[in-house]
Amino acid sequence: MSSLAAAFRLIHAGWIMTREGVITALPADGLTGLPAFGHRIAGLLARRRIRTTKRSERMSRAMNRLGPSYVKLGQFLATRPDIVGRDVAFDLALLQDKLDYFPQEAAIKAVEGSLGRPIDDLYVSFGLPIAAASIAQVHPAEVAREGVPHKVAVKVIRPGVRQRFARDLESFFMVARLQERYMPASRRLRPVEVAQTLSQSTRIEMDLRLEAAALSEIAENVKDDPGFRVPTVDWERTGRDVLTLEWIDGVKMSDVEGLRAAGYDLVQLAETLIQSFLRHTLRDGFFHADMHPGNLFVDPQGIIVAVDFGITGRLGKKERRFLAEILYGFIKRDYRRVADVHFEAGYVPHHHDAASFAQAIRAIGEPIHGQSAETISMAKLLTLLFEVTELFDMQTRPELLLLQKTMVVVEGVSRSLDPHFNMWKAAEPVVSDYIKENLGPVGIIADAREGGFALLHLLRQTPDLARRFERISYQLDRMAENGLRFERETTDAVGRAAARGSRWSRVALALIALAVVGVAFGFHL
Repeated sequence: MSSLAAAFRLIHAGWIMTREGVITALPADGLTGLPAFGHRIAGLLARRRIRTTKRSERMSRAMNRLGPSYVKLGQFLATRPDIVGRDVAFDLALLQDKLDYFPQEAAIKAVEGSLGRPIDDLYVSFGLPIAAASIAQVHPAEVAREGVPHKVAVKVIRPGVRQRFARDLESFFMVARLQERYMPASRRLRPVEVAQTLSQSTRIEMDLRLEAAALSEIAENVKDDPGFRVPTVDWERTGRDVLTLEWIDGVKMSDVEGLRAAGYDLVQLAETLIQSFLRHTLRDGFFHADMHPGNLFVDPQGIIVAVDFGITGRLGKKERRFLAEILYGFIKRDYRRVADVHFEAGYVPHHHDAASFAQAIRAIGEPIHGQSAETISMAKLLTLLFEVTELFDMQTRPELLLLQKTMVVVEGVSRSLDPHFNMWKAAEPVVSDYIKENLGPVGIIADAREGGFALLHLLRQTPDLARRFERISYQLDRMAENGLRFERETTDAVGRAAARGSRWSRVALALIALAVVGVAFGFHL
């Protein structure tokens, strides 16, 4: 029954996207047969008034009509150009939540239920909402500290959003499984794994305690950094459904004229922003992954303050070293080193020739060195680099794609502040410091120390490992003598799995039939 409900929800979503012109706005190059025919039919069914609007506007309207789950899906797919293509990913990156406020009474009930205290015990005042997104909305409020009222921002989870996401995620998983089963060419993109990643990220984003923890961690990381900070968390008034933060009085970085009128040094702000982002990425391995200008403020002291940490990214030590060496290799025109880093990190399979890969890297780097520094885009460089690596069978690396997407946004903000911004000059001190500390003598000593600790840990486990090896050897000997035998529970599980596969085949056929009926019904409307 749940599969049938998911199928109907998919039909409804497909109809909305068709009517809003999303399907007909998608690239049709290379489509033949039934897909090409379907694309033409979608064009006929689209509303007439939207046929002259931009694709990004059509997507935004359709996603907002479908609700918060689809808005979040669109924002998530904006970070995966390997799945939707770079042009569509760019349009999805423009997708902003435009949801209505939910009632004040519901917000108060959510706060009291999450924190277990009456609203009047928690806040001196609790104002009407001032911003609403797909998962939560923000209220201005005041708290008393030593008898003095202090203004705070209170983020409250949208009622019922978890249940809505759970229902829609069921539909997303159905599409992913059908895609893997009936479209073998798409399996390299691992659609089920993509759906699982979306599910995990939304669960994290809908627990505001985890956003508070991200804020706290980044606050510790940047406490000594110049020109950048994050709001302070009020942990007493923070729970799963509510997050209370220091109120930020400042000018949004999207308001360039406002920043200029306030007398801020825009060139310095651009440099501080990009250096801060690179420090978070290279030094800390933990970065704000939604740094669009609406989430960045400049306070009265001229310090950049980042808000809304629902989406963050992490890079391991190997990925950070990979990124630093790539950037440094391009700066020094050492293309063979850039190629070697890809092979050392295991990103490019070893059956490829390193010299040929270095040649492809040179094709990216040499045109850059013929340009003036302020016209060179680091984000564009990474985009070209990932396009080349696809030719050499580099597997999808979601953490690197998220980094690339965020760098595109951050670099765009910096160039909006200073059109002649020299990205490489601003980045060079941060990248050089990382190289010296992690790839020079200090880094070698640190790696040796870590290796020593790992070896010591392994030696401590040697007796247990020996016992495990002995047990495995005994089991292999028994298998060689008696053959491989399955327990009854195992054979039953195999049978159930086969039955499920058969059911999914029937569901797929039913879904196709229902889609035809749904489109026909919608056409008559």
